Amino acid sequence: MNRVYVCSCFAVTEKQVKEHAENGACTPRQIASACKAGTDCGSCVRRIQAILGRGNCPRRELLDQGMPALAAELAVAEDLSEAA
Repeated sequence: MNRVYVCSCFAVTEKQVKEHAENGACTPRQIASACKAGTDCGSCVRRIQAILGRGNCPRRELLDQGMPALAAELAVAEDLSEAA
């Protein structure tokens, strides 16, 4: 099995970052909250940003439309609760 490590400090793989992104993490800070990647030396933050890219992210889409960050978070939470 070939593991590509994104964060050497916490042994976080590219696959793990992508899984966290699929589960709703849209920013390096949200990835850090999920798995600590990027919180020690910080050398992996640019790589995490590259993996996240500008892909589909409900929070980012709302922010890009000019909604305040808090309103965007609330809208995402409402969407998630309606889907459940």
